[in-house]
Parts: sequence; structure tokens; C-alpha cells
Amino acid sequence: MNKSLIMVCILTAFISCSKPSIPSANKRSSSYEANRYSRIEYRIDAHAHIGYDGFDRAIRIMDLAGIRRLVNLSGGIPGYDFEVMQTLSKMTNNRIVNFVNINWHYVDYPDAFQKMNIRNLNRAKAMGAKGLKIFKSLGLGIRYGDGRLMRIDDEVLDPIWRECGKLGLPVSIHSADPVAFFKPFTPDNERYMELLAHPSWSFYGGDYPTFEDLISQLENVIKKHPETTFIGVHFGNYAENPDYVGEMLDRYPNYYIDIAARVPEFGRHNAKKMHDFFIKYQDRILFGTDIGIHSDSLWLGSKGFEEEPTDEDAVEFYRKHYKYFETSAVQMEHMTPIQGNWKIDAIDLPDDILEKLYYKNAEKVIGITLMGNE
Repeated sequence: MNKSLIMVCILTAFISCSKPSIPSANKRSSSYEANRYSRIEYRIDAHAHIGYDGFDRAIRIMDLAGIRRLVNLSGGIPGYDFEVMQTLSKMTNNRIVNFVNINWHYVDYPDAFQKMNIRNLNRAKAMGAKGLKIFKSLGLGIRYGDGRLMRIDDEVLDPIWRECGKLGLPVSIHSADPVAFFKPFTPDNERYMELLAHPSWSFYGGDYPTFEDLISQLENVIKKHPETTFIGVHFGNYAENPDYVGEMLDRYPNYYIDIAARVPEFGRHNAKKMHDFFIKYQDRILFGTDIGIHSDSLWLGSKGFEEEPTDEDAVEFYRKHYKYFETSAVQMEHMTPIQGNWKIDAIDLPDDILEKLYYKNAEKVIGITLMGNE
């Protein structure tokens, strides 16, 4: 029995023994309060990361925050942990669905690497995967045996992008990181506190590509594979520059974006400008938060030196998203303080735009429905 199968068996046995009491997908929590803070009853969070021990806690938070469906982008790899994640998803009546991830072993053997991952994509699709998630390690961490960083637009990956198009699996892709992470790691850096908490997020110097190079590599992939749907996470990976993101959306009809963990950044821009952006690209933007949920820890867009967040903090994290999109609040506190010491102005979107942002675009792009009857 290989190691992959052994791991699946161990995790499955653990789940069976622990019998997590995931709340019913058909019951509304008695503490449900989202309608006090939002004009829209339910949403799909299209960008989350749930540990295998966090599904029951995730459902509780979802019920409190008005999240009907949630997309776990950390679904894992078939033969390792994807099967376990799918089992846990079924225990939520598929309120939580999974994206599959790439197995980066054997990058020095292109043929084997491609065949393995194409096989995994097909297996994952058959098991219910809703898409493929690519982490920022592509371009910033995955290396060949000789030490070279693998580029986002490396031709070795072309068959994988094509297979996603054939299978109808959207690709959520994280490329680069905030622009500040590519600047000197000094007290003058506006994200200094966040970098202090996560020094490995500094990509200044060394052999790292520039921010601009990474964004260019991403565009090369989107342009080369028009048959494949790409979701540029974190506001198209360039929340500092909505004009550029808009140009990308104009050029590439196969490109969508989510807003996960970047409201504090794009919220710094003029409220009317951002209001108009969400109106213009109303069919191309997905709601997501980058929330991370484990039984003993929460990740609310980012994390620093603060006390461990509670479920109530997670609900407030969601409420601040709703406040930004649904009110005209001026100089409101944003939802992830460690991402920057500033305030943002809300953009008060109309209900029909909110419905597209909150769930209709995810229904279209990811292929799930708000109420789970797909």
C-alpha cells in the first residue's frame, strides 16, 4: 500500500472516530443575524481555506454570517487528502465545496509531471471538484532541481491549463502579492507590521521576480488559453491598480476576479471610482474573503500579533464586507487592520449588483447554486 493511500485511510479513520457534528445544511442557526447587517439574505464565499478539522466550525460561522455556500480552495490532491475533503463536504450537504490543488512533485520530469496532474484533475472532477486553485508559490516558490523558479507562464503547465478548459474547471490563481511586499522590508514600508508577522512574505531582492514581471507572466497565461476560465484572486492580484485590473477584464473575456482579502487595499481608492468599477464589471467579480478556518484557529484575511480571533470576530469580519458594499459609510474601519493603518469609504451598490457579486457570478463561473440544488 503506497504512502498516499495510507494517509487517506488514516484521515478517514480519524474522521469516522471523531464524528464531527456538522450542523444540518437545512437548518438556520437560531443566532442568525445577517439580515440585520445586509440587504441580501445569503451569499457564496468563493474564496476560503478550511482545514479538515474546521468544517463544523465553518458551518456555524456561515450560518451566523449569512453565507449559504463556501468554496474551499485548499481541497488538496487526489491520493493524499482530496478524498477526505470531499467526504467532509458531503457531510455538510455540499454547502462547502472543494477546489483541487496541483502536485508539484516531479517538475524536473515534464512528461510525468503533466500526466500525473492531468490524471489528478480528471479524478478530482469525477469526485466533485469545482475548480483548480494555484497558490502564489508558482512564480515565487516552486523551483526546478537546478534552483530556478518555475515561471507562471512556463510551457510545462500549458497542458494543465488546457485540461482545465476541457473539463470546465475554473482556475483560481494567486500570482505575486501586495506591491508593498516587493519593496524594502523597513519601517517605512506601509505593510511593515504585516511583514514583521510574516517575514517570509517579503519578496524584495534575492532572485525573486519583480511584481511587474509576475503580473506579466500571469497575463501571458490568460492570453494564451482563452478556452480556460481564470479567476484572478485578491482583486486580480493587483488591488493597488484598479485601472490595470479593468484593462485585463476588458481584454480577456475568460478572466474574472474575486475581492478576497483586498477590500482594505482597493477601498483606499475614491468611493465613486470603485462604485463605478463594480457597476461596469458587475458580471465579472466574485465575492470571497480568504477566511481560514480550523478547529483551533481563524484567519480573517490576514493575521498578526493580535489575540486569536473568535467566531464573533469572524462574523464581524463578514459584516464589515457588507457595510463596505451596501452603505455609504465614510472613513469606516476596514476588516483586516494589519493590512494597513487607514480607513476606507463604502460604495453602496444597488441590490441587483449585490446579487451578482454575492452569488450569481459564482453560480455562473464555478457551477454551483446558492441553495445547493445543482
